[in-house]
Amino acid sequence: MELREVLAALRAAWWLPAIGLLMGGVAALVVSLLTTPQYTTRIQMFVSTTDTTSTSDVFQGSQFSQQRVTSYARLLKGDELLSRVIDDLNLDLTPDALADQVTANAVTETVLLDVSVTDVDPVRARDIARAIGEAFRGLVAELETPDGATVSPVKVTVVDQPEVADKPSAPKSLVNVAMGLAIGLLVGALVAIGRAKFDRSLRDADEAARIARAPVIGTILQDDALQKRHVLERGTVSRTAEDYRQLRTNLQYVNVDKPPRVIMVSSALASEGKTTLAVNLSVALAEAGRRVTILEADLRRPRVTQYMGLVSGAGLTNILSGSAEVEDVLQSFGEDKLSVIAAGPAPPNPGELLASSHMLALIDELRRANDFVIIDAPPLLPVADSTGLAAFVDGVVLSVRYGSTRRDQLAQAIASLDRVQAKTLGIVLNIVPSSAREAGAYGYGYSYHHDADRTPVRSG
Repeated sequence: MELREVLAALRAAWWLPAIGLLMGGVAALVVSLLTTPQYTTRIQMFVSTTDTTSTSDVFQGSQFSQQRVTSYARLLKGDELLSRVIDDLNLDLTPDALADQVTANAVTETVLLDVSVTDVDPVRARDIARAIGEAFRGLVAELETPDGATVSPVKVTVVDQPEVADKPSAPKSLVNVAMGLAIGLLVGALVAIGRAKFDRSLRDADEAARIARAPVIGTILQDDALQKRHVLERGTVSRTAEDYRQLRTNLQYVNVDKPPRVIMVSSALASEGKTTLAVNLSVALAEAGRRVTILEADLRRPRVTQYMGLVSGAGLTNILSGSAEVEDVLQSFGEDKLSVIAAGPAPPNPGELLASSHMLALIDELRRANDFVIIDAPPLLPVADSTGLAAFVDGVVLSVRYGSTRRDQLAQAIASLDRVQAKTLGIVLNIVPSSAREAGAYGYGYSYHHDADRTPVRSG
């Protein structure tokens, strides 16, 4: 992923690093509070030789001691020494268990041995360290005394006596919490980046335009009131209303020489906001003084009349079957500039009806009587109803739901339109959260009207 994509992923899912940060810190704090405190005490021993009558003897003895201390460090954790310590203190431990509490190191290029002992009891830690020092002196004397001699040439001296620790060495709560915060933040960031990398849904306008091979002609901000009531009152001053007005303007300039007049609005799948888009685009066009008719062509799941509070009895299927004329089923919405033709009774063969010569004749009739005809068509992928219809219109506008429509679904929808040589006018990035980058990029128009009062959303 490019840096821009990584930053976009972190910005879109900023709450994941935040949650990781919080959970990491809390987990580290809980672990620290539940961990039994450990106390550490230290003892240091000096290894020397007893035969130091001359300078050369001193030098040779020093080299001898340095060679020995590495081996002595291993003896300090050996079973023999630790067994003696256990017996001396009457500890209820095994040599292996005690070895886990002891750390022994030979100080590089010296004859010093550093030993540390960690225990839950600071007094017992000191006693173990002291006992190790005494037992080690005796063990070295036994091992280094030559046969027939009474004195060992190696002498071990405790130069730093162990003391009772006044504060625990573990857990280090501040360090643990800091590490927990860092790890949690990192994990949260990686999850956010991975989520964006493997998320196939569309969240980027440029990417959607590339897949569709058509421009993004509108971005509609998510509006809770609109999702419930679906239709904006004419003259509404809100960010969403401005989005639809901007879409209206962009749509009229898609092809300046031959502007599209019969426009099919569809989507890849259901629940991607196509009907709400078709209705409010029609309202925006009528608001600009254009004569508009909405044709409810989603014969399987009609929603236009329901959203607009109109009668859904007779409509398109009656016209196509020859049982009614356009004037018989045409309904007005608000002013005379906006009319609606309902879907009518559900037919057994919606795909054949929409691709019929009667449908083509109806579209031509509506084209002559209106400035714009907006057709709310079924989604392209679940059924083939819209494919034949797309060949009759001037162009198709696709609703792409932000964070829901997948890349492959949009590509398949475009491919189905290409097969009938339909023209894709553009795509609308729909139901965009206010926190998304695209919402900010297209959100400057509404700020110009920030002092205006909001008009309520039309019910029904």
